[in-house]
Amino acid sequence: MKVVVGLGNPGRKYDATRHNIGFAVVDAFAEAPGFGSFQSKFDAEVADGLVGGEKILLVKPMTFMNLSGRSVRQVADFYQVEKEDLLVVCDDINLPLGRLRFRAKGSHGGHNGLRDIQNHLGSTDYPRLRIGVDAPPEDGCVDHVLGRFRPTEKPVIEEATRDAVQGVDLWIRQGIGVCMNQYNG
Repeated sequence: MKVVVGLGNPGRKYDATRHNIGFAVVDAFAEAPGFGSFQSKFDAEVADGLVGGEKILLVKPMTFMNLSGRSVRQVADFYQVEKEDLLVVCDDINLPLGRLRFRAKGSHGGHNGLRDIQNHLGSTDYPRLRIGVDAPPEDGCVDHVLGRFRPTEKPVIEEATRDAVQGVDLWIRQGIGVCMNQYNG
């Protein structure tokens, strides 16, 4: 089994915000044939399906971004998922808008959702896909990540979401090394 966790904040007021790009990718991935509807479990919304014969669990923690680790830990413990079979999808203010970056492991890089996951798992050794949402103005990081994309940015982020869905599928089928080679150039 592989688990794909999309990070975001629950509630309509956070829909389509920069911080919720992880939710957007998981939602788009769930539209593939063979995935069931989302159900509440593990302090998250989860849906399962098959990709290439492999069981996949899609997870959207409902604990708010900064407390995502609790939900991820519950899923990992219940299914006894190895860390390399867990992919976390999140926003990144240090990447240009729409840029994708896969990593096999690494620090949280200041991202509070990743920091909480690291604390709950006791490790930084899990794959992640970061999606660039551009740097905030010097005085407005919170407003930036909780803000929506400008109309001129929407086509870029829609394409990045489609690319991220393809990247998640590639990760499932061929692993993190192939994804890093294809998307990090």
